[in-house]
Amino acid sequence: MSGTIYVINPNSNQGVTAGIDAAVAPLRSTDGPAIECLTLAEGPPGIQSQRDVDGLVSPLLKRAAALENDAAAFVIACFSDPGMHSLREQSERPVLGIAECGVLTAMTLGQRFGVIAILPASVPRHLRYFGAMGVMDRCAGDLPVGLTVAELADDGRTMGRMTDVGRTLRDTHHADVLVMGCAGMARFREPLEKELGVPVVEPTQAAVTMAIGRARLGWGGRTLRGTAA
Repeated sequence: MSGTIYVINPNSNQGVTAGIDAAVAPLRSTDGPAIECLTLAEGPPGIQSQRDVDGLVSPLLKRAAALENDAAAFVIACFSDPGMHSLREQSERPVLGIAECGVLTAMTLGQRFGVIAILPASVPRHLRYFGAMGVMDRCAGDLPVGLTVAELADDGRTMGRMTDVGRTLRDTHHADVLVMGCAGMARFREPLEKELGVPVVEPTQAAVTMAIGRARLGWGGRTLRGTAA
């Protein structure tokens, strides 16, 4: 199958991109589409505020434009889905955001989803987005681990914090499925799911899975109906 699904990490942390690449490895197949994970060098080291989100839209669109002819689809690998709607206007390819896809996938796995965020400041941004998606009645809670993107590199501390937050979302907020609220958490999905005994959605995997389906079925981007898709 021709074309490449470009998974763009909008922050400049190569370690995060490596983790994303490992997370989507099981989705690669010899008959394609190819999956390539890229780092946006112009992005901040971690996307942790609305200012970070707003500031990277222009370089993200520029990078995607340069890849357009070879792309089967684009996946924006940040839980704020920065620039997703703008890229859908710009591109003729399918454009998937990991937050939107992660939440939609979670709602097929349980009735109430909980989100494990990185910082307290991330939570209002997430809730605004869930409100815009119209899914707040399915959201059990959104709680932070209190670590920056860079601090997620400490595996022991991160796993401990994620387990504690996940247990609170499960037991106190009654979430029956969890979504990891940062692409930098990708490597913790399997151990967290095993520890907590509920489904855990890694949102980049969810988005790439949808992108593969779009590419294989020939469902395009905005040209399909003349509007953003």
